[in-house]
Amino acid sequence: MHHETETQWMGKMQFNALVNGHTIVMDAPERAGGEDNGPIPKPLVLTALSGCTGMDVAALLRKTQTEVDSFDIKVRGELSKGQPMQYTAIHLNYVFQGPQAFTEAALNAVTQSQEKICGVSDMLKKIMPVTWDVTYNGVLIFSNKKELV
Repeated sequence: MHHETETQWMGKMQFNALVNGHTIVMDAPERAGGEDNGPIPKPLVLTALSGCTGMDVAALLRKTQTEVDSFDIKVRGELSKGQPMQYTAIHLNYVFQGPQAFTEAALNAVTQSQEKICGVSDMLKKIMPVTWDVTYNGVLIFSNKKELV
């Protein structure tokens, strides 16, 4: 089994990637010679991570018949100072709203995704720290983020 994408240069700084029949437009801002018709490529790594873990969590919640009102994932990638610019650490913040009775199920779903299921997270953890926290109804219920000394 494998995945393939195809990317075509559209002129200036724009590239269109075909992924499973869907087009993703990437471009640079005008100050970098583009027309800002899409995101720059690097944040798509963060998007892939949030989509991977988000789908895991949604599937696990459905499997356990856990119904939350809302679920968002905020992802922050810390960039290196020098070239080539790359992510040096990533932090995810899972934000849930829902019945208090489902707090533990939401935390368990995130933990399962991050520790056992999400392939994107697993790949990224091999090259940098990936930390996460979980907020449920405005209360931080878990964090594994440690301050770097």
